[in-house]
Amino acid sequence: MIPDEEFIKDDRVPGPTKEEIRCLVLCKAEIKGDEIIADIGCGTGGFTLEFAKRTRRVYAIDKDPRAVELTRKNLLKHGLTDNVKLINDDAESALKKLEDLDIIIIGGSGGKLPKLIGLAAEKLKMDGKIIVTSILLETKIEAVQKFKKLGFKLGIIDVNIARGQIIKRGTMMLANNPVSIIWGMR
Repeated sequence: MIPDEEFIKDDRVPGPTKEEIRCLVLCKAEIKGDEIIADIGCGTGGFTLEFAKRTRRVYAIDKDPRAVELTRKNLLKHGLTDNVKLINDDAESALKKLEDLDIIIIGGSGGKLPKLIGLAAEKLKMDGKIIVTSILLETKIEAVQKFKKLGFKLGIIDVNIARGQIIKRGTMMLANNPVSIIWGMR
């Protein structure tokens, strides 16, 4: 895993998703190595970079040109540009133009999660998987409801990560925001 501090960041762009969360998402994605993946709401490129190291092709999609540029810079920094296509567009338009996908990660939906999951389901190969990461309770509920409506097999975990910081007296555990990882499979 690429350590969080190895990413180029910009306060105006979300991310990267914390290293431990990226690790769990990769685990739940069950990568074999030949997948075609879309990272919707790529931000700084945390998921894009991790998948680029392990799969055939990644489409990194974000409507914010700063996010796409930051992802590009991080890909260049880590030498991972060969199998990634950057797309500066809204997710709805971008998904419609893509080939069928094995895995779709949705880290940012702009409040359109149910619609995006529906569009993603249309682009998903028969044995594919959609993975949603969420810090909002409402996003988690929307994802679960939409996956159920589509008849998908559903999985969900809530993750609370605390990292140790050495202080004078000992080690203080500092918590990150809890994150939900929700996935649906045909």
